[in-house]
Amino acid sequence: MTASTTSHLIPPHGGELAELIAQPERINELKARSREWPSWDLTSRQICDLELLMSGGFSPLRGFMTRADYEGVCHKMRLASGVLWPMPITLDIPEQFAKSLKPGSSKIALRDAEGVMLAVLHVEEVWQPDKKEEAESVFRSTSHAHPGIDYLLNKAHPWYVGGRIEGVQPGAHYDFRSLRLTPAELRAEFARLGWRRVVAFQTRNPMHRAHVELTFRAAKQVEANLLIHPSVGMTKPGDVDYFTRVRCYQLLLSKFPSGTVKLSLLPLAMRMGGPREAIWHALIRKNHGCTHFIVGRDHAGPGNEVVQETRS
Repeated sequence: MTASTTSHLIPPHGGELAELIAQPERINELKARSREWPSWDLTSRQICDLELLMSGGFSPLRGFMTRADYEGVCHKMRLASGVLWPMPITLDIPEQFAKSLKPGSSKIALRDAEGVMLAVLHVEEVWQPDKKEEAESVFRSTSHAHPGIDYLLNKAHPWYVGGRIEGVQPGAHYDFRSLRLTPAELRAEFARLGWRRVVAFQTRNPMHRAHVELTFRAAKQVEANLLIHPSVGMTKPGDVDYFTRVRCYQLLLSKFPSGTVKLSLLPLAMRMGGPREAIWHALIRKNHGCTHFIVGRDHAGPGNEVVQETRS
């Protein structure tokens, strides 16, 4: 479906959808040349981030952040261009690998756990960030009880590499394939259905009948249709697995008026970043064609027990 047929939908963040999958001829060229380049096996979180970069879910980003974008986002929630963006999207790597790279000339073949090349990163900048300063800026805390901070300080590698991405192929998924719609696919579906105003509901938990009523009333209030858009990437430790959750969402669809609701899955690695993350979630849904977004109580918060420990 062409851009003209979806022109009645809200524009993506930054004005255009930044889909990063290369053209077929270029993909063949990248695959052939990749033998000359170092490889990096992506972590689970990095795979989630790359998938949303390549699909345009993170528009206007066209790669993992360079230092100017990273620092602008951490301190001002703005990219270097001035565009609003609240969450750092960085590629963390070990020091030894970082020091082997040459900014401006190195390229990295980004691979999944099975060694399949998903994308090429054109190395523009390599640096060692101040992780504690990042935690304080983004999460307003340095408490290791916070899952996002624990990942940042204890699990992520110490160096960042930033640069433009050329996508080779999306990561493989073997479950719920018909529900994994990219921003372009979801926009085309909204156009096919004649939807103009769409309320998005983000969730990482099973939905209950109270959620049905809440989402139905929200959509009715703004005279819109509803997108149930659960995160099925990395969520909070201890959450119900997404296989179970998706079956709950599928069963609840019949509780809504016919033709008013759509279910699609989002491969998002959540950071549990509270208000910052709520803005991030809203921008991602804007890229998927949604005009409105439901912000819940303690949206993407780390939990009361973490907040209490942070304040003590």
